[in-house]
Amino acid sequence: MDDEFGNKLKALRQAEGWSQDQLARELNVSRQAVYKWESNRGYPDIKNLIRISDIFGVTIDDMIKSDKKLQNKISIDEDEKYAQVTDPGFYIGLLLVVLGLFLFDGSLSVTFMILGMMSIAFFTDFMKSLYSFFK
Repeated sequence: MDDEFGNKLKALRQAEGWSQDQLARELNVSRQAVYKWESNRGYPDIKNLIRISDIFGVTIDDMIKSDKKLQNKISIDEDEKYAQVTDPGFYIGLLLVVLGLFLFDGSLSVTFMILGMMSIAFFTDFMKSLYSFFK
């Protein structure tokens, strides 16, 4: 399908007379990454997608509007960012910090605040590790 992102990227690159290696250097990625994108086996992150549109003078819309897989990937990436804020670990950690600040004195207060901050920072990673351990 000519409307897939990889085919469009390859056509733009070839129209400029660039090799995959030249584009890879310009984007600060590996040549293999460019190859994966052009063969529709992977997609660039949003930062590289913006750089590609700037380099070739096309809009991001032109690059992705007919590639449903890439649109889905971008949508999923945005959902994951939202999930980090709605992560239960964030709220558990916030509760522990508040408890440490207002309900306890001395070392117990410090302990609750440290546990709260660790929960905010590492809850998702801890749950992923736990899930993979019992998988």
